[in-house]
Amino acid sequence: MHSKESVDGVLLVDKEPGMTSHDVVGLARKRLGIKKIGHCGTLDPMATGLLILVVGRATKIQDLLMSEDKEYEGTVTLGATTDTQDKEGNILEEKPVPELTEAQVRTPFEAMQGDFYQTPPMVSAIKKDGVPLYKLARQGKTVEREPRLVHVFGYNLLRLELPEIDFRVTCSKGFYVRTYADEVGKELECGAHLSALRRTRSGNFDLERSVTVEAMRELGPVELGAKLISLPEVSRLRGA
Repeated sequence: MHSKESVDGVLLVDKEPGMTSHDVVGLARKRLGIKKIGHCGTLDPMATGLLILVVGRATKIQDLLMSEDKEYEGTVTLGATTDTQDKEGNILEEKPVPELTEAQVRTPFEAMQGDFYQTPPMVSAIKKDGVPLYKLARQGKTVEREPRLVHVFGYNLLRLELPEIDFRVTCSKGFYVRTYADEVGKELECGAHLSALRRTRSGNFDLERSVTVEAMRELGPVELGAKLISLPEVSRLRGA
């Protein structure tokens, strides 16, 4: 059996809905019996899919892994805007959804490709004077947010059954899919919010080698430790 100090590497987790990214880290610490664990790129509680955990010495490459491009699949629901830009928030405004053609639906997606600026949502982990924005939002405060340069490499429409649009998007680090959904609604003039989100890829890591949260709860430290991707293999996967 490994000594605890020698357990280093990356654990790919398929996060289930209703958990915070921090909850997943807490579970991994408990199951592996190791404190030195971090995650790369927060997933909202409603989101599922790929959460990369860095264990032991892998915490040193956390920033490198976080900077990779990401792929998401999600659902935009037209006709209602919310204060969080997703289904967890309070509805701010409802509007009827017009009969839209596929070409009309594609227009905002087409416009948001390549480099463009995105204003982060108030409900985000970005800090203003040291305080995360979501804490200010909970106090009912809204502050100026600096627009950030983001990049969309491409998108696909997967299903169009109004008021729902299923899509896939490949984007840079720091991209807010909730804000993307909100912008689609603005452009189509009926409002929208993000009603489902799943991260399917980050850099060269995907869900194929991921462990479910259910499996994490059942596996012992040795079995779970065996699921880690070693640091040399992480380097190879990153093409480093």
